[in-house]
Amino acid sequence: MIEINIDSEYIKLDQFLKLADIASTGGHAKYLIQEGVVKVNGEVEMRRGRKLKPQDIVEVEGQKIKVV
Repeated sequence: MIEINIDSEYIKLDQFLKLADIASTGGHAKYLIQEGVVKVNGEVEMRRGRKLKPQDIVEVEGQKIKVV
């Protein structure tokens, strides 16, 4: 599992996907989320603005990334 450090209290899901190099642009992040391929803590997440906090786990196509 990959871990990505954030410097603030939270990060929005679409920004996190770009930070983790899962999405190349905001539009790509939006597409992935709308297609239902992004899970947060094991559940499909459809909100781009979902606030991720440390210890949340994002999964995209079998790849898991932990927010730290």
